[in-house]
Amino acid sequence: MSKFEQLANNPKKSILFLFLLSAILFIGLGNTHLFDWDEINFAESAREMMASGDYLRVQINFEPFWEKPPLFFWFQVASMKLFGVNEFAARFPNAVFGFIYLISFYFIGKKHFSAKFGLMWSLIFFATILPHIYFKSGIIDPVFNYFIFMSIYFMILVISGDHENKMHLAFIAGLFSGLSVITKGPVGLLLLGLTLLVYLIIKKFKPFPKVKFIAGFFFGLLVIIFTWLGVEFYNNGTAIIQKFIEYQAELFSSDVAGHAQPFYYHFVVVFFGCFPISILALPLLFKRRWNVSFDFHTWMLCLFWVVLILFSIVTTKIIHYSSMTWIPLSFMAALTVYEVSLGEYYFKKSIRIAFITLGVLIGTAILAVPIILMNKEILTSRMEGGFALDSLSQSIPWSGFEISSGLIFIAGIILAAVYLKKNKIVHFVMTMTGTTTIALLLAQFMIIPKVEQITQGAAISYYKDLKGKDCYVECYGFKSYAQYFYKEQKPGLRPIQKTSAWFLEGKIDKPLYLITKSDYLALDEWNNFKLIKNKGGFRLYKREVGAFKEVE
Repeated sequence: MSKFEQLANNPKKSILFLFLLSAILFIGLGNTHLFDWDEINFAESAREMMASGDYLRVQINFEPFWEKPPLFFWFQVASMKLFGVNEFAARFPNAVFGFIYLISFYFIGKKHFSAKFGLMWSLIFFATILPHIYFKSGIIDPVFNYFIFMSIYFMILVISGDHENKMHLAFIAGLFSGLSVITKGPVGLLLLGLTLLVYLIIKKFKPFPKVKFIAGFFFGLLVIIFTWLGVEFYNNGTAIIQKFIEYQAELFSSDVAGHAQPFYYHFVVVFFGCFPISILALPLLFKRRWNVSFDFHTWMLCLFWVVLILFSIVTTKIIHYSSMTWIPLSFMAALTVYEVSLGEYYFKKSIRIAFITLGVLIGTAILAVPIILMNKEILTSRMEGGFALDSLSQSIPWSGFEISSGLIFIAGIILAAVYLKKNKIVHFVMTMTGTTTIALLLAQFMIIPKVEQITQGAAISYYKDLKGKDCYVECYGFKSYAQYFYKEQKPGLRPIQKTSAWFLEGKIDKPLYLITKSDYLALDEWNNFKLIKNKGGFRLYKREVGAFKEVE
C-alpha cells in the first residue's frame, strides 16, 4: 500500500491533511479591496444588516434589495462580528466552505468508492482554477452550490440503491434544498428538479421515488423556507416574493446589467476556467458508468449538462452562473484519474496533448499579464484616450518577480504531464495541487493587487477619503456599490434620488460628491460642480450646499 493510500485510509490524518491544505485559502483574503459589483454588493448588504439592525431584509443603500435571500449575508454578518467590517471577513465564509467541500468529497468518495478516490477527488477539485479562486472571494455561489450538491446527493441515496431510513434521507435532501433557496433563490430547487427529471427519463422512470419520500423532501424544504419567509411575511407582507419572482424572470428572459453573452459562453468558461478537470473529465463526459446499486456517475452527468445547457439558454450570463458544473466535472475527472491509477483505463495521447497544450496556454496568459503591464506602452501607444488609457497610465511599481506565478504554473504543467505519461497518478495529482496553489497564491499577492489598483483603486481611495464625512457620495455615469461600503454609509441618510436633474440641479442639504470615469465629462458643463481630483481613470467632483438650481 502506497503512502497516499495509507493517508487516505486514515480518516483522522486525511482530515488534518485537508485542513492544512485548505488553510492556504485563508492566506491573503484581505490582501485586495473587494471587487465591483458582486463582492462589494454582498459585503455591503451584510454591513447594512449590522448598521440597521434589520437582519431579515437584504438592503443596498438601506433600501430593499430584492435580488437575493439573506442566508449568505448572515454568514458574512457572523464573520464581520468576529473580524470586523473588512475584506477578510467578507471572504471568510467561502474559505470555510472550501474546507467543507474537501471533507465532503473525501467522505462521499470513501463511502461509495474508496478512500483513495475520495482523497483524489478533494485534491483535484482544489487544484482546479476557478473553484480555487472563488473560495477566496466574497461571492455567493460556492455556498449556494454546496447546498444544491448535498440536496442532490441525499436525493441519490433516496432513489439509488438499498438504503435504510429513506424518509430521513429525503427530509435531509429537502433541508439542503431549502438552504440553497434561501441562499440565492428558487434556482437551487430548479436544478435539483431538472436533474432528477433527466435522470428519471434516462432510467425510464423505474426508480421513481415513493410519494411518502417526496412528501418528506418537501417537508424539509418548507421547514427551511418558511422559517425565514414566515417572519418576513409577518413583518413586511408579500412584497418580497413578488419583487423576487419578477427579478428571477427578468434574469431568464432579458439581459440584466449588460451581461448578455453568446450561447456558447459557459462552454468556453468551463473549458478554460476549470482546467485541469475540463480535460481530465473528457473520457467520461459523454458516456455513463452504470452501477445498479449507486448510479452516481449518471447523476453527475445529468447535473453537469442540465446546468450547462440551462444557463446557456438564460439571457443573462455571468461566469459563476455555470459554477454548479464544477462539482460534477470534478467528480468525472477524479473518477477517470482513479481508474487510470487502478489500471482500468489509460489516457489517450490526445488527452495528454490537450492537457499540456491548454495548461501551457493558461500559464502563458498568467505570465503575459505582468509582462504587458510592466511594458504598458504596448497597449497605451495604441490608445487615443479615455478611461482605459488613464487607468493604465498610473505609476504602479513592478519588481519583475510577478512573472514567477506564470513560470511556476507552466513548469508544474510540464512536470505533471510527464507524470501523466508515465502513469504516476498520485505524483500527477499532487503536482497539480501544488502547482495551482503556489501559482495562484503568488498571483494573489503580486499581480491581483496591482490589477485591482489599475481597474478601481483610484475610485475606492476617493470613497475611503470621504469616510466619516457628512455628505452625499454617488457614482455618475456608471454603476458601483463601492461608495456605500468604503464610505461606510450610515442608516438614516436620506436616499439620493438617482435622477440627473437631482444630481445636477436639485436642492441639497449637505455637500454632494460625484465620481465619474475620466471619459465622462458631462459634469464639466455645470458650473455648480468643482473638479476636486482626477487620477487613475476616475474624476471626483464636489457640489457645495447652495450651489443649485431649482428643478421645475
